[in-house]
Amino acid sequence: MKNNPDYSVIYSDDDIVILNKRSGLLIAADRYDPNAPRLDLLAQQEFGRLFAVHRIDKDTSGLVVYARNEEAHKNLSLQFQNREVKKVYHCLINGRPLWTDLHVDLPLLPDGDARHRTVVNKRQGKKSVTDFKVIGICGPYTWIEARPLTGRTHQIRVHLAENKFCIVCDPLYSGNQKPIRLSEIKKRYNGDTYEERPLLNRLALHAYQISFTHPKTNEVMTFNAPYQKDMDSTRKQLAKIFGADPLAPAEEQAK
Repeated sequence: MKNNPDYSVIYSDDDIVILNKRSGLLIAADRYDPNAPRLDLLAQQEFGRLFAVHRIDKDTSGLVVYARNEEAHKNLSLQFQNREVKKVYHCLINGRPLWTDLHVDLPLLPDGDARHRTVVNKRQGKKSVTDFKVIGICGPYTWIEARPLTGRTHQIRVHLAENKFCIVCDPLYSGNQKPIRLSEIKKRYNGDTYEERPLLNRLALHAYQISFTHPKTNEVMTFNAPYQKDMDSTRKQLAKIFGADPLAPAEEQAK
C-alpha cells in the first residue's frame, strides 16, 4: 500500500484500519464544516466503507482507528465508551512548566461559547481527566506527553489552557499563534528571513500511540504513528539546538 499525501496506513486487516492522518482533515462528517476535506471519504477509495469509532480534532495529526464492518464497529465503540482504549498524544507548548507531571481533573462542556470552544463547567460539564508529562525542554518550548483518560472534545487543549499553557499555533485556545521559525531559535541563522518558511505553522498536537483489543482475535494491539513531516523537522531542529528529543528513550529524557 502506498502512502497518500493525506494519510499513511499503519495497519489494516479485514476488521480494522489504522491510519496516520495529516493536520487539517476531519475524520468524519462535521455539522460546523460540512464541506471540509474528510479522511473517511478519502480512505474509502482504498478500503471501502469505513465506520468511525472515535474522533480526533481536525487540526490534530496522527492515529485514527476505523472499523471495516458493523461487528468490529460495535466492539471498538464499546471499548472507547468503556475507557478501555489507551491513548498517548505528543504536543509542543509555548513556555516551560514548573511541573514534571500534572494530573488534571476538570469537567468540560463542549460548544460552550460563541466560538464553539469547549469550556470548564463544574455544573454541566462531564468528567474529564488528563495526565501530562514533560518529555523535552527546548528553550522557549516544551514537549509534553498527554494521556487523556476520557475522550472529550478538545480535552488536551483545554486542560493545558486552564493551567496557563497553550499548544504552539493553537487557533482556538492560544493568544500566541506565532509559527516556529528556525531564524528565531538558531543563534547563527544564515538564511534569508524574508524568504524563510516556518518549520511549523499548525497545531502542534499529534495522536502518537493507541492500544486496544482487536475486535475479532481479542489480541491487545499497540500502534505508534510517526510525526508528520513538519512536526518531525521541528523535532529534529529543536533536538539539534537544545539537545532534547521527545522520541529519545526515557532514560535519555531524564538526563
